Amino acid sequence: MSLDRRRQLIEPGDPDLSVVRQCELVSISRSGFYHRPAGETALNLEVMRLIDAQFLQTPWYGSRQMARHLRREGYVVGRKRIRRLMAKMGLVPIYQRPRTTVPNPEHRIFPYLLRGLAIDRPNQVWCADITYLPMRRGFLYLVAVMDWATRKVLAWRVSNTMEVEFCIEALEEALARFGRPEIFNTDQGGQFTSPRFTGLLQQAGVRISMDGRGRWMNNVFIERLWRSLKYECVYLYAFETGSELRAGLSKWISYYNTARPHSTLAGQTPDEAYRAGAVERLAA
Repeated sequence: MSLDRRRQLIEPGDPDLSVVRQCELVSISRSGFYHRPAGETALNLEVMRLIDAQFLQTPWYGSRQMARHLRREGYVVGRKRIRRLMAKMGLVPIYQRPRTTVPNPEHRIFPYLLRGLAIDRPNQVWCADITYLPMRRGFLYLVAVMDWATRKVLAWRVSNTMEVEFCIEALEEALARFGRPEIFNTDQGGQFTSPRFTGLLQQAGVRISMDGRGRWMNNVFIERLWRSLKYECVYLYAFETGSELRAGLSKWISYYNTARPHSTLAGQTPDEAYRAGAVERLAA
């Protein structure tokens, strides 16, 4: 359980349990409960928004090129600051390795299973990815589980940390609502290689596939989802709070699934393609 989750369990006004005792029960120190890390400055949040927008256009930009770009836009920033902010956002240029969080060397890396595979039916392959979401006064992270063949977003969660819990919650919802895929593909980020995440897939009888270095294009469909979501929703509305952001995401993802036709799906929406594919499988 994350530190933020454990903090939420503590009720300072509880008449029966002191804060100290509650901290002991959830395994955090009293100082850990009261400490709130300083957020980023308004300037850094603005720079992070600009980095995010530019990275969608030029995902090969490293900290040096990104700092150079921002200086041309009139921002006095150094490479060291840009490197720190890009790391905080989980952005890694594609010429070095896939866009992913830093891999955990203690976690098992599974082989890539999609080479030469024709992916043409629902629940054949699911994929997942994490992206950074800027807000007016802060930022959150979003994970989504997508059906590869139909582009349907099966489940999603938002978190203020990059810990594995919100990824597990999204996966559990997708499995509960849509059954299980034959293969689940992700990058090598520490959330997806976590034994808790991979164990859930193995328990469901799902084969696990992970992109190797240099295979960033394997998640191109979910990268396109991020681009559309950010330009049509996140950047447009610049949400103030997490609750506003969640409501906006819920509305946009519903529109994406049910009302947005795709040329690659013969003009169908993801929902229509998913249902049609499921009917064909039952008929067969």
